[in-house]
Amino acid sequence: MGADAILSLEALRRLEKAAGELELMRRAALAVADWVARHCPAGAPLLVCAGPGNNGGDALYAALELQGRGHPVRVLQPAAPNSAECRAARRQADDAGLVVLAELPADMPPPALLIDGLFGIGLSRPLDPAWQDLIARLNRLDCARLALDCPSGLDAYTGQPLGAALRADHTLTFLCHKPGLFGGPGADLAGRVELATLDCPPERYPEAQGELNRASAAMLARPRDSHKGSYGAVSIIGGAPGMLGAALLAGRSALAGGAGKVYLCPLDDRLPVDPAAPELMIRPADRIAALPAADVLAIGPGLGQQELAEHLLKQALQQACPLVLDADALNLIAASRDLAGLAAARLAPTVLTPHPAEAARLLQLDTAAVQADRVQHARRLAVHFNCVVVLKGAGSLIVRPDGYYRLNTSGGPELAAAGQGDVLTGLIAALLAQGLPAFDAASLAVRLHGLAGDDYRREAGGPIGLTASATVERIRCALNRLLTGD
Repeated sequence: MGADAILSLEALRRLEKAAGELELMRRAALAVADWVARHCPAGAPLLVCAGPGNNGGDALYAALELQGRGHPVRVLQPAAPNSAECRAARRQADDAGLVVLAELPADMPPPALLIDGLFGIGLSRPLDPAWQDLIARLNRLDCARLALDCPSGLDAYTGQPLGAALRADHTLTFLCHKPGLFGGPGADLAGRVELATLDCPPERYPEAQGELNRASAAMLARPRDSHKGSYGAVSIIGGAPGMLGAALLAGRSALAGGAGKVYLCPLDDRLPVDPAAPELMIRPADRIAALPAADVLAIGPGLGQQELAEHLLKQALQQACPLVLDADALNLIAASRDLAGLAAARLAPTVLTPHPAEAARLLQLDTAAVQADRVQHARRLAVHFNCVVVLKGAGSLIVRPDGYYRLNTSGGPELAAAGQGDVLTGLIAALLAQGLPAFDAASLAVRLHGLAGDDYRREAGGPIGLTASATVERIRCALNRLLTGD
């Protein structure tokens, strides 16, 4: 079991029970103390917030360890322990003379670090008003915050706050990663996430349901004895009048992603050549012209929803080659039972790339419902259409038809701009054309797209201003950097 594995909540509970003799709570305390030693000056004052359950037990044992290492420690435990492990930890805290407060003093000076162990991954219902008020007060303290396992009040698997949630600067999560720390509101509430496996032996871990996206580019290594035909041909269908730029972005991205040849089949026939990328072979799409022979089709960027668009989509769905479906192709499928049936019945690899609103249309839900549990709904889509699904957004998800998923951690708000989805579509198509399996092609494309955003944010000093067209060149650089190991 690798360090990037994600277990379901049920599997994680089984692991905790099976590893009981390993004294995981004490190991967690040591991991917390070691984290503090790396990040805080010696002797820095600490406020440790301990809840009534096992997360509170972790916090109490951490407070004991930190006091032993010379830190002035105050403990806030507003409710009496309600688990045997937490009660045992509290007895030891009392015996050691730790200062344990039942209320947060209004005049207490802010600590150097607040350690949050109020509630962990077991929280399953909204917090009552008193806890919400306390969390709001803790969020107002002028100090850094470290959450243990997950920020209190956050559903660690959906990323949704349960009434209120602590806003952490750092989260030290235990045993395995949790998807809600990287997606939805959780991506902002968890801060920087680090994993402490607590030295739990890999053989103890049950089967994972997913993993963080660390897709490799190794399969794209090129021999010297190769030519353009070695790297596949991509055909991109889209670009209705007024939306031609979307198809151009997808085509340019496919070129940057390494496809040997890229055909552009726009519904708007007024552009004979792309001056910025004359390598694109432009062949306007209509009812009569056959689609260019290609190893991979991508349809949707700027497609529109007119009659010709629906005709071309039906034609594409019946092709026996890998297919990437995006944007209006997804909207047309959502509106037509016949097209949805063709998509679900395909035997060749298929990749759907919805943003949350498109996913909601495909599932006949509202967008808020999809966002409330992104993992569940992305898995539903993948199973229903028997395809790979890329559910875009904070913590983009790449899901196989069997439900196994990868959670992407690269990129951020710099990619929240028009045309970025078109760039991603072209990149997925290019990687498919070079022979990557659909799950790996989609995973690597999402990772590279995010890395391009990370590069921009680092160079620009912030996330604002990255255009989709400027992202294409950055993807080329990120891909070659991964390929060479630099």
